Amino acid sequence: MTETSSTRPHTAVVTGAARGLGAEIGRALHRAGFRVVVSDIDVECANALAVELDASGATAIGLRLDIDRAADFQAVLDQGVSRWGSVEVLVNNAARTAVKPLLDIELSEFNAVLATNAGGTFAGSQIFGRYFKERGYGRIVNLASLAGQNGGTATGAHYAASKGAILTLTKVFARDLGPFGVTCNAIAPGPMDTPAVRRVLSGEKLEAVLANIPVGQLGDPAFVAEMVVMLTSPQAAFVNGACWDVNGGLYVR
Repeated sequence: MTETSSTRPHTAVVTGAARGLGAEIGRALHRAGFRVVVSDIDVECANALAVELDASGATAIGLRLDIDRAADFQAVLDQGVSRWGSVEVLVNNAARTAVKPLLDIELSEFNAVLATNAGGTFAGSQIFGRYFKERGYGRIVNLASLAGQNGGTATGAHYAASKGAILTLTKVFARDLGPFGVTCNAIAPGPMDTPAVRRVLSGEKLEAVLANIPVGQLGDPAFVAEMVVMLTSPQAAFVNGACWDVNGGLYVR
């Protein structure tokens, strides 16, 4: 039987994958049979997760990737291709969380968060998108946020704006790359039960947030990770430019 995109093992690059939601995504993709590049600015933690997934390095490796540097995306892509022959998936998960009152945010702070979050998603999608287009196949999944849909309630305006920009970039890449076998979708989680969220929402803040969520609980990162697996499969070819909401009913459209 000739190998096709649906039968051969696929390679997935996950940014910000050393911990939290990114680590859950890496684990879920690996369980589903993907070879996984665990990329993160903290390469020691990235390597630790890669060893957890596969100590032999046959199906998982850790690589340093700073999403503020387009050259890092290219280097990670090149290393993935060199090691396994191809890369089929990019998950843009890495982001900078920022919390500050609206009227206290300096322009430099606003621009920095936009550059990292939206700029990193743009750079990764563009660099991997060129490669995917040339090959005639690819899957891009962007981690957006409820904050990008409702303006944010527990995060800063700079973070909310960056996640809104990611939703728009998802549509643009989906439109332009769709004809070439490449899909681009977003997932917009509400408050997830992760260490990062619990650092932002502690004590009375957490109680107030839970009281406002119709289902009365934080989201499960493992479930979001399984959504990523679904959207990165060859069978998801007809899902393109979509935003998948996971927010417990906080935002209904």
